[in-house]
Amino acid sequence: MTRKFGLIGYPLGHSFSRQYHNERFSRLGIDAIYNNYELPDIAQLPQLIASDSSIEGLNVTIPYKEAVIPYLDEMDDTARAIDAVNVIRIMRHDGQVHLTGYNSDYIGFARSFASLLTDGTHEKALVLGTGGASKAIAAALRDRGIVVTKVSRHPAAGQLAYHELDTTVMASHTIIVNATPLGMYPATDACPPIPYELITPAHICYDAIYNPTETTFMRRAALQGATVSNGLQMLYGQADAAWEIWNK
Repeated sequence: MTRKFGLIGYPLGHSFSRQYHNERFSRLGIDAIYNNYELPDIAQLPQLIASDSSIEGLNVTIPYKEAVIPYLDEMDDTARAIDAVNVIRIMRHDGQVHLTGYNSDYIGFARSFASLLTDGTHEKALVLGTGGASKAIAAALRDRGIVVTKVSRHPAAGQLAYHELDTTVMASHTIIVNATPLGMYPATDACPPIPYELITPAHICYDAIYNPTETTFMRRAALQGATVSNGLQMLYGQADAAWEIWNK
């Protein structure tokens, strides 16, 4: 029987996951298919799983990485610590369904970001956004000994608002990660409202977005001489980790 996997989120027009997984299945001769399952409401997840007993695993993307948690039976330690899930393993036995949540965003970001750290001068990071991807990215940075400050339109305690990113903050935080959807296809002209003129060649500016391959955030940072990267390698890394989870 053909194995089935897929992606839940809404909308999904920006995603490369289906193409990546299906090309891999074809290349390796794996009898499996990866589908997009657009869910306007996360409450539709149980119905989706009940409707097709051949679905073995799902990836989770915007806006459900946190909202999906109440629908799970279990979470692994990493996902629980991050409090966000982007991989679900579906186990069926005697008519019962068991959903376990994992976080492979952590792995994907950690692997892709490591190559950008060519020296030990980066001690502080600004992570733009406070959603599920932001939580995984912040955890990965902290585990490297980097001090993380989150930036939000509605900052909680210990976070900064965008208008607070002054010369001192920007100079001391030489890593800036966009973990918001601002700039994602199709609204590619958008970008986080940070003071780009304060970015320098000492900065690393990483965008978790991978579609388009060069975001407005990346382009404006590159014009200031910063090292820039998109999230494509993060996507590939988390996808490979998801496949490992589904085949435990």
